[in-house]
Amino acid sequence: MNGWAVVAAGCVVVGYGLVSRRLSTTVFSGPLVFMLVGVAIGPLGVDVLDAAKDPEVTRTLLESALVLLLFADAAAIRLRDLRREEFLPLRLLVVGLPATMALGWLAAWPLLPGLGVWELALAAVILAPTDAALGQQAFSNTKVPRLIRGGLSVESGLNDGLALPFFVLALAAAGEGHGRPGVADTFLRALLLSGAIGVAAGWTGAGLLRWSLARGWSTSDWRQLLVLAVPAVAYALCLMGEGSGFIGSWAAGLAFGVHLRRAPAGPDLRPEDFDPVHSTMFTERLGLLLASLSFLVFGAVILGPTLQHLTWRMVVYALLSLTVVRMLPVALALLGTGLRAASVAYIGWFGPRGLASLVFGLLAFEEHLPGGTLLSGVVAVTVGLSVVLHGASAPFLGDRYGAWFATTLSREKDLRENALAPEDTPR
Repeated sequence: MNGWAVVAAGCVVVGYGLVSRRLSTTVFSGPLVFMLVGVAIGPLGVDVLDAAKDPEVTRTLLESALVLLLFADAAAIRLRDLRREEFLPLRLLVVGLPATMALGWLAAWPLLPGLGVWELALAAVILAPTDAALGQQAFSNTKVPRLIRGGLSVESGLNDGLALPFFVLALAAAGEGHGRPGVADTFLRALLLSGAIGVAAGWTGAGLLRWSLARGWSTSDWRQLLVLAVPAVAYALCLMGEGSGFIGSWAAGLAFGVHLRRAPAGPDLRPEDFDPVHSTMFTERLGLLLASLSFLVFGAVILGPTLQHLTWRMVVYALLSLTVVRMLPVALALLGTGLRAASVAYIGWFGPRGLASLVFGLLAFEEHLPGGTLLSGVVAVTVGLSVVLHGASAPFLGDRYGAWFATTLSREKDLRENALAPEDTPR
């Protein structure tokens, strides 16, 4: 990589770190800042970073970030998060996610005529997962009801992993007949084999950590490094088996969290040591750093060149993907729940597209499909608009929605949005 690109990346990390708390209440979200710096140092700006000079940087960085975050997010999910007030996260995942893919597929037909049937499906699947990092202010705003914040967090933590099988199969179908593995072979290797490898790696890693903790043999520093190695091992084993390293990493996170969370035995053991959130802290922080740098590289080597060949079809589909294609399925999924229109609109709007879409789009582009360039452009424009629109609107809409909730709650104590009042939330 160009030395000046490394200097620019280091400076933006330092600069944003110095003012991150101040910027957290403004329209300048972390992904937006890093993306804008990326555009400035890419071909549209000073041209110190582009895909031709650094062909491996983009893929390595984006994939590493997604692997770590898939693992950390999956490990942090508790089954009781789905059981408690299950209508919100389960409806969003079981009804909303597939409906978003289906509607996105239909919307792509008239707008993206250069793509085949399965490439159209790929566009819809790639842009279905959400990214909590792009709307973090909206998710963490304490004025927003706990039920809504929790539901959005659980959805974003699981939907990228749940979208993976759809992506892998759609990619296999799009490439079938071009010398690539077929759908059946992909199903066996990418889903079944990779899932089994991931579960085995995560379960084994958590079991070894529990065994070490019970004997007091592991220091806290090395414990964090041990956990970091689990998704790396799962990812590598899946690639060696010609499967999906992402599915393996996600499955490893689920198995790791479930096994480690089992109640520890012994009066001298600290329960927090068996909390996956505590154990994956370094893995998650490293993943977030890599994700931030991924948005910088995205701005330089993907978004910048795409803007030079922008078409109205890309923009229209991107806008539809961020609005109608997301919000109608959410409204359908939440029918009969008792949530007010303001809450349904808030949940529907905050479905930002980010890292998972970028990685899926990059993998599809590297398959050299007939419509790969158009597909990559659509993904880039959608993610770029999401970074701007969701990041800019999160502070304002979070406060407005929180004010609406407080006013309405003062008149109606049994408001459905208040189902998880502070005193009812498990600690």
